[in-house]
Amino acid sequence: MKTTTPSRAFPSAGLRLPGRWAVLPAAVLAGAVLGGGYGALKTPEYAATSYVIVVPAGKSDPAGALGFAQAYGRVATDIAVTGDAQVWAGVTAATLRKKVTAETSPDAPMISITARAERPSQAVSMADGVARALILDSSHVAASTGVKVVQFSRATKPVDPVSPSAPLSALVGGCAGGLLGGLGLLVRPKRPAARGESRRSRRAGTSVPAPAAAAHQPETV
Repeated sequence: MKTTTPSRAFPSAGLRLPGRWAVLPAAVLAGAVLGGGYGALKTPEYAATSYVIVVPAGKSDPAGALGFAQAYGRVATDIAVTGDAQVWAGVTAATLRKKVTAETSPDAPMISITARAERPSQAVSMADGVARALILDSSHVAASTGVKVVQFSRATKPVDPVSPSAPLSALVGGCAGGLLGGLGLLVRPKRPAARGESRRSRRAGTSVPAPAAAAHQPETV
């Protein structure tokens, strides 16, 4: 009697490999934890902005003030370093170059000077110090340039920090972790599971034939 072995049903590769798709939530969780920890441990920074305006001196052309505003905006930190801004702000020249930025308006001779510091009062001192250095330097060369820099608005003491908070850092870190985890799943080579399944299926579905009965041969006398 010929007997056949029943074929076994093997689960698909996706069901047998749950760890492959567990990478994505793990990456999101790791990114959120790292981002939240960075936001909680990092010292908050405050930003203060002081505004100055370039005006024509005497009978000079008012249109030239816009060009000089662009020039003063480019060299604001250099003038502050060579002037007395370090003394007024109470920081080093390297801190002024790193923490102070100047931006100019394309249609008005105005310069905004923004300083970032760990203390609100220090940020105000740095922004006003650089603005004061620009005003003083422009007064020394007003006879040759025909313009001078005057204070438009002093910096106000910031209340809230501009650095990201811990929840925001956790959110950004989670998004970055999910993105990296998804990219890792896309570029990760697939295991040759299909080949192994087809081989096992062929072995399970093929019945082994029973050995043929030996033919009876008459004995020779």
